[in-house]
Amino acid sequence: MGFTRRQLLQSGIGLTAVLLAAACTSGEESNGTVEPGGTLRVGALGTAARSERDPHANLSNESDFLIASLVYDALTVPGDDPNVVPRLASRWEADAENRRWTFTIAEGAKFHNGAPVTAEDVVWSMRRLRSVGGASKMPVAENDIVADGPNRVVFTVPAPNTQLPLLLRLMTFTVPQGTTDFTAAVGTGPFRLESYQNGNARLVRNENWHGTPPSLDAIEVTMFDSVTALGNAVLGGQIDLASNVGAIAGRTAAGRGDLQVIRRPDDTMLGVAMRAADGPFADARVRTALRLGVDREALVNQVHSGFGTVAADVLGTADPLYDTSLRRSRDIERAKTLLREANFDTGRSYPFVTKAEVPGEVESAKVIATQLAEIGVRLEVQVVESGAFYDQTWLNAPLYTVSWGTNDSVLFLADKLMTSGSNRNETAFRDPEFDAANAKALAATGDEYGRAVRELQRIEFERGGYLVWGMADGVDIAAASVRGLPTLGGFARVQLERAWLA
Repeated sequence: MGFTRRQLLQSGIGLTAVLLAAACTSGEESNGTVEPGGTLRVGALGTAARSERDPHANLSNESDFLIASLVYDALTVPGDDPNVVPRLASRWEADAENRRWTFTIAEGAKFHNGAPVTAEDVVWSMRRLRSVGGASKMPVAENDIVADGPNRVVFTVPAPNTQLPLLLRLMTFTVPQGTTDFTAAVGTGPFRLESYQNGNARLVRNENWHGTPPSLDAIEVTMFDSVTALGNAVLGGQIDLASNVGAIAGRTAAGRGDLQVIRRPDDTMLGVAMRAADGPFADARVRTALRLGVDREALVNQVHSGFGTVAADVLGTADPLYDTSLRRSRDIERAKTLLREANFDTGRSYPFVTKAEVPGEVESAKVIATQLAEIGVRLEVQVVESGAFYDQTWLNAPLYTVSWGTNDSVLFLADKLMTSGSNRNETAFRDPEFDAANAKALAATGDEYGRAVRELQRIEFERGGYLVWGMADGVDIAAASVRGLPTLGGFARVQLERAWLA
């Protein structure tokens, strides 16, 4: 990789030419001349009960996140090399102390109603994101986000931070200042909303987008409440693209000449959150026992049908600094010993909550429960509806399944999910040593950054709250005529503005 994404992130400066080049090339295919026009029919998972129009809220439906990411622009988005590239922000730069970051709005950026995007719009949106989503979505305090002229926004952080562009990916959607009703979905993105009904939407090309206008005339998004229904729709020709449909459907489609299977390695982490603050899994020895009790290769083969790789309880497996020396094999006897040392009560059963949100999630819980019975841990798998899960289980229950995409940065996930101050700390993991390593990584460059990231991984591996047994390949199924689909893992899959139909 010549100038690597790691080097760019560590430099802590905005290199406009490199970033713009990466933004224009990331995820594209070279399949001849792009043919304009046509409507791409996309299917994505979601449930009507969890439909959400507010782009700053928790978008648990994949269909909602897809729509939002095409209608609204985040300041930065995932890229290939580097792994953070411009969207609504055309460039960024930090002061000498890496505390005062200035982001410049892309030239010609306009809302779908024709109004130009101003710094005040961005400031209002980012402050609202902080208010609605908390520090995990916006790591800068509301009063520390200010306008600097008509097209520049300044973010001031309390401590040196060389990684702020990375932490602003994904959800930093800008809306017109003062917006509280999102029915019209007035954004700045490559597509604008034409119609919406019960989670399904028709989006049409935004001819005035500040980037290169899309080739497609429109994208129609249809929400499916199960992987089976989504897979059947693309196999039957009702849709052109099934987003994140999973390995089983991928295997079925692999032999058909009218379909193509897109595989994205390190796409989705499907694992287990073990509550570390209190309850039956608060003892690190118990958490280690559960990690030693699972058969990771069997899980990857059974749950992901081989479309994945074994992992070792650390998030961010696609990071260039991911420590591949961290490995954990099944050791039933050692697991039993740890449970005895921790005085773990094997005479009772424990609820293990899951939901059918991503392909294989419910199946993974059942397989894990069967495997852990061999070390004396009895789990009662409880399958709940997605809405009930986020209302009652998430962030609270002792043991439940979780999934996360965009696994190209150890630091991104550590800061969002595992620090003491995060409002999305799924495992209630509060560790002063981990917090210190995270702060050090945020402030560091070069070799010091690498050492801090490795320290984060060591702590996650030794006593963190996640059981990360494997990484799923992202599997999309598309009609043979679809071109220009993104190939990056995680949430980069929703960047469909370069897609076209042959």
